[in-house]
Amino acid sequence: MVTGDPVILWPWVWVAVGVVILAVGAAGWVVSGRRRASRQEATWVANSAYLAKVPAFRAWLRRYRLWRALLAAGLLVAVLGAGALAARPARTDTVVERLGTRDIVLCLDVSGSMTDYDGAVLEVFQRMVDSFQGERIALSVFNSTSRTVFPLTDDYTLVQEELQRGIEALESVDSLDPEDEGDAEDILEYLQFTAGTWVNQDGASLIGDGLASCGLLFDEADTERSRSIVLATDNYVSGEPIYSLGQAADLVRSRDITLYGIFGGDREYWGGPEELEYKGVVEAGDGLYFRTDDPALVRSMVDDVVAQQAVELDAAPEVIVTDLPREWYLVIVAGVTALVLAAWRLRE
Repeated sequence: MVTGDPVILWPWVWVAVGVVILAVGAAGWVVSGRRRASRQEATWVANSAYLAKVPAFRAWLRRYRLWRALLAAGLLVAVLGAGALAARPARTDTVVERLGTRDIVLCLDVSGSMTDYDGAVLEVFQRMVDSFQGERIALSVFNSTSRTVFPLTDDYTLVQEELQRGIEALESVDSLDPEDEGDAEDILEYLQFTAGTWVNQDGASLIGDGLASCGLLFDEADTERSRSIVLATDNYVSGEPIYSLGQAADLVRSRDITLYGIFGGDREYWGGPEELEYKGVVEAGDGLYFRTDDPALVRSMVDDVVAQQAVELDAAPEVIVTDLPREWYLVIVAGVTALVLAAWRLRE
């Protein structure tokens, strides 16, 4: 944003007010001259010359002239302030928006083996979104099948609301008792958030299929955009997927999509074959790999996403005009106050 200096938008109004003031002043001077001339022709009262030497009368005359001067000054200040206000003092700021073209799909495994970690992963996603500005975000959840929670959008209010809804639905699912009526509302919330992710009854936690589905959420294929997928899973597959993890990673890589990995498995699985495969696939595509409790996760991933080469589109410049009337209001108030006070004293 380019901030401009304060300016008068309609200076001709102020010029017109100045011309009117000069015209009125000139007319007043002419009238005053005629009055002085008429006084010279007036009949003077005998033995009144001594009044000019009376100290009380001279003090009264000085006060009278002072209040008249204050009356004229108050009127002048009020009129000039009103003229300035009518001329619209303002500041013009030129805003040139940069439309970022980075797209990020958050891809979350909501299978049974991930229930202990999904709430924490969504909190990580929330912190990541807080660090983005202008990027479009999407969220997809998967088990045996996938569901798009929201497509690519830069409506961060909606994004945070949906992520928070997911946290509330997933963070305590393991402690819910289907036979406890008190848990019925929480169970319904969980079922609603994960609805559509277990349509295929022949398998569960089909990681490759979930990743491939996330790769299909990117639109505007003909535009030059930076595309990233943040995949959170424990890579524990149960069933026969259409795509293996490696095949799905090759698919997204062929579409110039960078894959980032977050491992959500128990500590006992750290260094196991599932994690080693997952880490190898992510790093083979030059993506970053983290475990859920890694303190560097959010900052490192956000920095890497933002550092990617991305096109920035110049939007049409927008000129924002901000009126600055306050100072001139104070000038008008000061002038009117002096005017009223002087008029009141002269009336006395």
